[in-house]
Amino acid sequence: MSLVHVIACFGQYAFEGWTKLLLMPALAAGVVAAVAFVPELRIRPVPAGAVALLLAALTGSWLGDGAATFFPMLDSELPAMLVCFGIAHLAYIVLLWRVPGVARRRLPAWSLVYVIAYLVLIALLLPHTKSLSIPVMAYGLVLVGTAALATRCGPVIAWGGACFLLSDAILAFRLFVPGSTTWTSGVVMLTYTIGQGLLAYGIVAALRRRAPTGKVPGAGGNPVQAPGADESPAQPPGAGGNPAQAPGDAGPATPPAGSSAAS
Repeated sequence: MSLVHVIACFGQYAFEGWTKLLLMPALAAGVVAAVAFVPELRIRPVPAGAVALLLAALTGSWLGDGAATFFPMLDSELPAMLVCFGIAHLAYIVLLWRVPGVARRRLPAWSLVYVIAYLVLIALLLPHTKSLSIPVMAYGLVLVGTAALATRCGPVIAWGGACFLLSDAILAFRLFVPGSTTWTSGVVMLTYTIGQGLLAYGIVAALRRRAPTGKVPGAGGNPVQAPGADESPAQPPGAGGNPAQAPGDAGPATPPAGSSAAS
């Protein structure tokens, strides 16, 4: 679906509007299937809280994608887009920051580059955002927050956060800065779909890594044995092929050497 939509954007085909509305539902369906239904991939127990946050992020993104369709009562779709995608990024931030097993390390030093990116973007955009300056600044914070926290979670999620940031940066210039060309629509959606896909894939993979394997000690083809169960049953004295004899069951006593038998 992502490929079809990106081709539609670059070709400016008429059906790009409805393919855009199918992007996030398709991704959410893939997440649910991978977590709960596909036998080779499903996670047990299902991490309900983490999956709910991921689906909330995808739902917010879906509403943002279709802001013009879902909120026709508004004069401009931009405020609704900022709110919906802002909610999506807040869900991503909580997930990447608070859910155990998703983050692998502390924030690396190089993640400070996102602070610089935020300052540069705001400096370039504010002369053009007018009444939306404060919402744009607020949205920029959560957008950069997602990208920065993604650097704690391995390369797949980190690249996902970076692509999402790049997509929205290009879109911001397209929306607010005069002279932006229409071909950037395809670039925006290409980086957006890659970013969302990498974030979802990386988060599900991290949740699977942290899930219990379901194996017990001794698993792997060998049944678990109780302490001492691998030992042979205790044998009574005299075991070793010869049956034990009770006292007094021994054969006739051998007379002392040199003595004769009784006549």
